[in-house]
Amino acid sequence: MKIFHGTLVALLLILAGSTQAAGTLTPISGDVQAPDFSLQDTNGKTHRLSDYRGKPVIINFWTTWCPPCREELPSMNRAWHQLKQEGIAMLAINMGEDEDTIFIFSADYPTDFPILMDQAGEVIEQWPVKGLPTTYVVAPDGTIAYRAIGSREWDDKTLLDMVRALK
Repeated sequence: MKIFHGTLVALLLILAGSTQAAGTLTPISGDVQAPDFSLQDTNGKTHRLSDYRGKPVIINFWTTWCPPCREELPSMNRAWHQLKQEGIAMLAINMGEDEDTIFIFSADYPTDFPILMDQAGEVIEQWPVKGLPTTYVVAPDGTIAYRAIGSREWDDKTLLDMVRALK
């Protein structure tokens, strides 16, 4: 089992994510295909990114011990309640923690969208994550359209309209 690059790298990711928080999404130029993955959620259901082809997907990389991650989760949940009927998917990929840790955390930060577990850190290594949280918006054709490093207010209309425009 491959362990994520260590505590020092994880702390650097946190610091990078917390210092770059802004209110917008950064467009990704070119035809960058989102790396496919297959991960289980906290209920044991397997999710493959390729299963969501044809719709925009918001993919958030996070951990329970990351303050900016905790800061943005409530707004992500509010955004999910706005988007779920619009054919837009939202997935949060937890980096390196087990189901029990996530379950205890969810008592204080409940979410209604799928929380996926990347316990070995294999998926996060395939994505160009530069800080925590990092969120990608994948277009219906499977390309990465936007990236957000650091926390956002995900229920902000301007931000959601950028995602909606991908439909």
